[in-house]
Amino acid sequence: MKFKRNRQNNIWKNEINDIFRGICGGLLFGIPLLYTMEVWWIGSLIKPQIMIIAIALTFITIYFLNRTEGFRKYRKQNRPYEAVLNTVEAMAIGIVCSTLMLILLQEITADNFFKESLGKIIFESVPFTLGVALANQFLGENNSTSETRNSNKKSKNNSDQLHATLSDIGATLIGATVIAFNIAPTDEITMLAASFSPIWLLLIIGTSLLVSYGIVFQAGFSNQQKRQQQRGIFQRPSSETIMAYLVSLFASALMLWFFQKLTFTDPWTMWLDHTLLLGLPASIGGAAGRLAI
Repeated sequence: MKFKRNRQNNIWKNEINDIFRGICGGLLFGIPLLYTMEVWWIGSLIKPQIMIIAIALTFITIYFLNRTEGFRKYRKQNRPYEAVLNTVEAMAIGIVCSTLMLILLQEITADNFFKESLGKIIFESVPFTLGVALANQFLGENNSTSETRNSNKKSKNNSDQLHATLSDIGATLIGATVIAFNIAPTDEITMLAASFSPIWLLLIIGTSLLVSYGIVFQAGFSNQQKRQQQRGIFQRPSSETIMAYLVSLFASALMLWFFQKLTFTDPWTMWLDHTLLLGLPASIGGAAGRLAI
């Protein structure tokens, strides 16, 4: 009975981990398109027939991806009916993620929820769903656990704390720039900032920290064990996440200034809300960058 209970607990634990990994993969792939006003406009005006076609094409694509890899860590789904179930689950994760992110960015509100939201959600959910299905393929954990453990022990003895910290900062800057550089010169950040209140900015900060922490330390992507054991000045998960977020905010402010979206004559409140809004995709990119080192 105890063995059966433990087995059931492990099944639920693996399921939760798989879903969380899918969410993080969806965010990595879906965030850039989320900051695209053309997609918001197309989604708000699209006809129901096109929505159905978009759903069908997404389903077919995700189905074939699930036949080869999928977002689950320990089980490869080769049987058709299992791939169908996982495709439905991946699409559900993508739709929920895109809905929540659109609400967070106030592109879905109580005023337009039933009128404009469905098309926006469907179109924005496509890259999120692709990210869910591709999470393991591009960010999956290495199978060579013993090799990883040995390298971790060696790094514990020989790595320099300052070097490890500088590596984290550099990887965060690179990842943040790769994801946010295409967003910084657009008008989306300015449009969004005009309608954001301090409460919503706090939600943006909390979401940025939570997603960054989850991608690096909870989703089970590659090098997660190495990340937890690496030594450095800020190497505890909480302190590393905060440090990396501040680095991502610095990169965001620098990119906005570089593209003249912010100038030194602008008020500090404008610098704050613009930087925090760009800091969301930048922090997600920074998390992906730290996984790569």
